[in-house]
Amino acid sequence: MIPPIASNFVAGETPAEAVEHAESLNARGVAAILNLLGEHYEQRPPADEDAAAYEALVRDIAKSGVDACISVKPSQIGLDVGEDVFAENLADIVEVADDHGVFTWVDMEDHETTDATLDAYEDLTTEYGGGVGVCIQANLKRTEEDLERLAALPGKVRLVKGAYDEPSSIAYTRKERVNEAYRDYLEFMFREFEGGVAVGSHDPEMIAYARDLHDEYGTDYEVQMLMGVRDDAQFDLAADDVDVYQYVPYGGRWFSYFYRRAMERKENLLFALRAVLGR
Repeated sequence: MIPPIASNFVAGETPAEAVEHAESLNARGVAAILNLLGEHYEQRPPADEDAAAYEALVRDIAKSGVDACISVKPSQIGLDVGEDVFAENLADIVEVADDHGVFTWVDMEDHETTDATLDAYEDLTTEYGGGVGVCIQANLKRTEEDLERLAALPGKVRLVKGAYDEPSSIAYTRKERVNEAYRDYLEFMFREFEGGVAVGSHDPEMIAYARDLHDEYGTDYEVQMLMGVRDDAQFDLAADDVDVYQYVPYGGRWFSYFYRRAMERKENLLFALRAVLGR
């Protein structure tokens, strides 16, 4: 059982708990992106097991009628084993998801995975005419070219600032420069993309800028935030007719994820400390 201190950031250990959390979000106008925790498998059996778990999750989502999609990490479904294993497992997941009307997001990991991830995304989103999305990181210097490549494709792109500690030779490392790049890329996406833009940010300034860009270009967009981070803002945006998705992790590998969330932002750490102290 996940202790109360961690349940602010993780929905539970089982698919049923994740779907139940999604239902509670739906009641407040927010959709869910469900993510089974796990990554960097170096052997095929656990990668295949998690791929099968995602296929079962898709069926659970469809059966429940909940407004939710899924998000998959490449290294979780075999990229560290081989690009062919990753591509095969992702194709199987997307096929099942498409059959059940469930959208599939492909998360982005460190820069060494970018090419394989984008290649698999391009193949699948072209094959299925959408129904698939991919994450792009604004801190990488290659992102401008990647967005130009993706602009003509169906599907969606989630723009995030980037959470991986990448070398300065390939990534912007100053916060101000990353913010500048994020704004530039958002403007490009709203101007050039037709399939929709996902704003993966908790930054109020970026979210407000996205709304301004929507008013200017009319491009469909959604805001995506993590479970446990600015939850009130998520509900406020949804009440103001913004499409909001909460990224909802679940599964038995919850501790390391909770630790990262608690340590990465001062507000999260203070929340955890207050929970421990009972204040």
